[in-house]
Amino acid sequence: MSVNSSPDKHPGVVHEVELTDLAFDGKAVGKIDGKVIFLDRGLPGERVAARIVKNRRKYIIGRVDKIIEASPERVEPPCAHFNVCGGCTWQDLNYEKQLYYKEKQVKDCLEHIGHFRDIPLDKITAAPDIFHYRNKMEFSFNTTDGDSKFHLGLHERGHFDRIFDVDRCFLQDERANEILLWFRDFVARHDIPIYDVRQHSGYMRFLIIRRSFASGKFMLNIVTSEGELPYREALIEDVRRRFDNVATIVHNINTGQSNIAKGESEEILYGDGYITEEVLGLKFRLYANSFFQTNPRQAETLYRLALDLAELNGPERVMDLYCGTGTIGICASRRAAFVTGVELESSAIAAAEQNAALNGIDNIRFLSGSVQELMRDNPEAFADHPVAIVDPPRAGMHPKALKHLINFHPPRLIFISCNPATFARDARALVDAGYSLDKIIPVDMFPHTMHIELVARFNSP
Repeated sequence: MSVNSSPDKHPGVVHEVELTDLAFDGKAVGKIDGKVIFLDRGLPGERVAARIVKNRRKYIIGRVDKIIEASPERVEPPCAHFNVCGGCTWQDLNYEKQLYYKEKQVKDCLEHIGHFRDIPLDKITAAPDIFHYRNKMEFSFNTTDGDSKFHLGLHERGHFDRIFDVDRCFLQDERANEILLWFRDFVARHDIPIYDVRQHSGYMRFLIIRRSFASGKFMLNIVTSEGELPYREALIEDVRRRFDNVATIVHNINTGQSNIAKGESEEILYGDGYITEEVLGLKFRLYANSFFQTNPRQAETLYRLALDLAELNGPERVMDLYCGTGTIGICASRRAAFVTGVELESSAIAAAEQNAALNGIDNIRFLSGSVQELMRDNPEAFADHPVAIVDPPRAGMHPKALKHLINFHPPRLIFISCNPATFARDARALVDAGYSLDKIIPVDMFPHTMHIELVARFNSP
């Protein structure tokens, strides 16, 4: 392999590059003749042989062929799948440095997207567990046309249609790894057809394993194409014989071509169809398609920080926007007079109402619909709510929802975000509307990935 020292930037040309940073999406950053290159691997402080893949007008996309000089922050990743897996892309970086770059991402987004200066940024809150911290893992089936072998595992890095067999994932419980290996073998022994994402044919699509950290019990959610699950009785019997910690098995049927691990219909094959998790002393039922923070131990930290920032003393009425299955609002209800939760998904609303009843909470109500439409059409529902807690999806708040929230102008606003870029955009709109951004606390929910959560407080006189 020859390394080019000329300014040639055509695809295929290899250059020696000094890496200086990690970008928001986790890619390594360097420069070739003054032009930024983003690389799929590599760490700041390293010298690498970088092969150009695409030369865009403003930047270059490349891949690392060889590490010439390694960073002292580089560590040996324990996972045997690290080089192929698209999951833990930072597993080769010292955890303290992971925290540094995640905190830096938040600061960079606020400076460059939100145009903030003198940012009230607290030190990042580290995760208590950096391995085996997830309560849910989604594994995909895949097969190649004409090939009798199938795969059950995770996506190869950079490929939506290529799956590799996972033998051991360090993000989930070791017992979940045992279940995964057994299920792959069960499907192979019984020759159950595998779904082909290109041909849109076949049967087995996904296996989702959920675990309750409170009880140690597991849920298996099997997602297939249309039709009854073959050998279902043998499967149930095998599970009960081998895994006494599996509390329930659910079968979801997805008849569409979209490759999502969720079905239009659902059947409970064994057990109650849910497992129960606990957060801040409260119980929450997790169903097959319920959204719930995938790191429950750190979720407690996140919610505790949010409630502390809200400074609820008892008489306040709180609006909980994008409330999901009601976790934050139900936790807040113990410190507030009343909570109004809003969520678009009707199934999430039903789960939220059930969770409130499960905990004997009667000072909370849930409204089904989009935040922007409910605030526009039903403004009286949000009157006299001096505290707002918002936890939008990665895309951030819908512009109309943000506009309506600003018009209601609750004096205290707690913002939880899983995307520093969209948070910076929404934070700028709030500050321009008269709010002050008083505090931001980054929280590491997902060690060894580039993802970062944060909680912030806005106040208005």
